Amino acid sequence: MAFTEFDTTALPREQRFEWWCEAIGQGVAPIRITSDKASDFTASLSSLGLGPLQLTTLAFPELRSERTAELVRRGDPETYELTLILGGSMAVSQGRNDAALRAGDFALWTSSRPYRGRAASTPGTGAARAVILHLPRTLVPVPEARLDPLLAHTLPARSGIGRILADHLISVAREAPGLDDAECERLGMASLDLAAGLLAVRADAQDRISPETRHQVLLARIDVFIQDYLADPQLGPEAIAAHHHISVRLLHQLFRSRGETVSTAIRRRRLEHCSRDLTDPRLLAVPVHAIGARWGLTNPESFSRSFRTAYGVPPGEHRRTALAVRSETTLHASQANDG
Repeated sequence: MAFTEFDTTALPREQRFEWWCEAIGQGVAPIRITSDKASDFTASLSSLGLGPLQLTTLAFPELRSERTAELVRRGDPETYELTLILGGSMAVSQGRNDAALRAGDFALWTSSRPYRGRAASTPGTGAARAVILHLPRTLVPVPEARLDPLLAHTLPARSGIGRILADHLISVAREAPGLDDAECERLGMASLDLAAGLLAVRADAQDRISPETRHQVLLARIDVFIQDYLADPQLGPEAIAAHHHISVRLLHQLFRSRGETVSTAIRRRRLEHCSRDLTDPRLLAVPVHAIGARWGLTNPESFSRSFRTAYGVPPGEHRRTALAVRSETTLHASQANDG
C-alpha cells in the first residue's frame, strides 16, 4: 500500500525544519522554504499513491515558499497541483496571477513554472492545512493554453463540482491508511475524472473530456443531490432527472453500471441513516416511525418491512439490541476503570 505519514514532533527540534524542506522537495518538487518558526517547526505530512496520481495532506506553521526557474530546471515532475485549503490562509503567485486563499478554496498551479507561495494560521481555522492532488500534466485532457488563465486563481469548492471534488478528496485522505492497492487505483481514476471535470468547467472546455468522464462527473453530482434531498419523500428518479436536465432513461442507464437501481440506491441510503439514528442514545425519545419519516420513509409499515429486509430485524428490535450492547459495554468499561 502506497501510504506514508510523518509528524515532525518525532524528531529533535533542531532537525524538524530541515527534514520538512527535504521531504517536500522529494515528495512534491524542489522548492525553497523559509519560516519564522524554523527553530521549532511542528508539521505533519501524509502521502497516498493513487495509481498515476498522488494525494498529499499537509499541516504546517507560517512559511514562505518559492520555486525558481533554476529549481524547475533542476527537477520537474510535470504536474498540476490542485490544492484544497482546509485551514489557515494561503497565497500563491504564478506568472501574472495572484490568489489569496482561505479554507474552502481550491487553487491550481503547475510544477513546470516558477511560483511563490506563503501560508499563515488564522484565528478561525487554525494552522495552515491543505490537501494536494498531484495530476500528471499528460493525463489532464484540457489543453495547457485553456488552463493557463486558471493558474494561481481561486476555484470554488463550496458548490457544484468543486464541492463534489472537495468532499471526495477529504474522504480519500481520511480513509487513506486502510486502502489497498486496488482501491487506490480505482480512487485514482475517480479523482482524475472529477478533477478533469472541474478544470474543464472552469476553462469552458467540456468538449475536451471523454463521455465516460462526463458520465462520472454527472453521477457524482447526482450523488450529492440525493444526499442533500434524502429526507424529501418526493425524491425519486423523475425529480432527480428533472433537476439535472436529463431523461429518466439516461438516469437509469447511468446507475446500471453500479449494479443497483436509482430507487434501490435511495432506499439503501435512507435505511443507513435510519440505522445510525436508531442506535444514537441522544435520539432515544424519538419514536421509531419518526426516525423513518425524518429520512423520507413516511409509511411506518413500509419502513418496517424495508428495514427488516435490509438488516434482518425490525427497526425497534435493532434499536433495543444496539442500545443494550452499548449500555453493557459502558458498564464493563466503568467496572474496569474502578478496578
